Amino acid sequence: MPFYHKLGKIPHKRHTQFKKPNGKLFHEQLFGTVGFDGMSALLYHHYRPTMVSQVLESIDMTAEIAVDKNMKARNLEGFAVKPVDDFLESRVPVLTNSDCTIVLSSPKKSLRDYFYKNADCDEVIFVHRGTGKLRTLVGNIDFGYGDYLLIPRGIIYQIDFDTEDNKLFIVESRRPIYTPKRYRNWFGQLLEHSPFCERDIRPPHELETHDERGEFLVKVKKEDMLHQYMYASHPFDVVGWDGYNYPYAFNIKDFEPITGRVHQPPPVHQTFETDAFVICSFVPRLYDYHPESIPAPYNHSNIDSDEVLYYVDGDFMSRNNIGKGQITLHPAGIPHGPHPGAYERSIGHKDTQELAVMVDTFKPLKLTKQGLALEVGDYWKSWLHDEL
Repeated sequence: MPFYHKLGKIPHKRHTQFKKPNGKLFHEQLFGTVGFDGMSALLYHHYRPTMVSQVLESIDMTAEIAVDKNMKARNLEGFAVKPVDDFLESRVPVLTNSDCTIVLSSPKKSLRDYFYKNADCDEVIFVHRGTGKLRTLVGNIDFGYGDYLLIPRGIIYQIDFDTEDNKLFIVESRRPIYTPKRYRNWFGQLLEHSPFCERDIRPPHELETHDERGEFLVKVKKEDMLHQYMYASHPFDVVGWDGYNYPYAFNIKDFEPITGRVHQPPPVHQTFETDAFVICSFVPRLYDYHPESIPAPYNHSNIDSDEVLYYVDGDFMSRNNIGKGQITLHPAGIPHGPHPGAYERSIGHKDTQELAVMVDTFKPLKLTKQGLALEVGDYWKSWLHDEL
């Protein structure tokens, strides 16, 4: 749950006259979610944010499904996604359901030739490799390795990369994304037992204001169609804003792990939540400290959720032969657990340096044609034989 934030110049009272030096009015825009019941911000523009000069062609972006009803554990080689110049064309959907889509991306170039808005989904962009600047109509955020960039639906943005070597793990959510409610009090403040706090959240810090008329291409994703509009004013013409609805960054290394005498369940790793799925962060941490503890997770059945793990760095202690950028899918309905040897191997170890992102969905995930092309080996057989 973001906290109240403001940038630039705003009038003393909302919905009142806010005049430019020449006496003309700035144009107020309420930017909100969940009707008028969710988080919102008030933006003040040089020009009306409604000035569409051309409506161009629309492009169907619906992902082609290869496996509709999956009941097989799978392993995808994420780093096999080919680098592509264009930011949107680089996005490869690999797993999807009606609530979210999991995307891999290796963009080579900055997004500068047009502006992008996802009108369907909140986006969580996890930066596995690369540095740069997220540029939005409400301000800019510098980013680097390990950053989650949370971009609410409807935010118009561009993105600058410092190099061509970029690896992104993206979750597009059709449900609003919040911090876990058990970590917040009734005012929305993150509590003392939360594994992170407001100090760790980095809101936009640099308002980039353009007082420009002309032709500006904005691509808008809605209902899996990419609609293209030409606007008559620069989308980044905001002179000031305030509220709660804005993008922010949070680095996975700022997540403080919750540990115990015996193995803790996956909810202790939870970082973001929706009413349809959760996102968790596995970070370097001390192992369980009961004298007879088994640090590796116990076998468990995902009866109600599919489990996706994206491996970022370190040695993921419960898995054999897993490398950076790989994705494992453990479908609901069948048990899974540590690989042969991992259970026993973990005993006596004091800590782990693993780094991974987990997505647990309450609806089954469908495997796309692009995702199937990334599959490696018969992962579902990998629990069959004991390690020698």
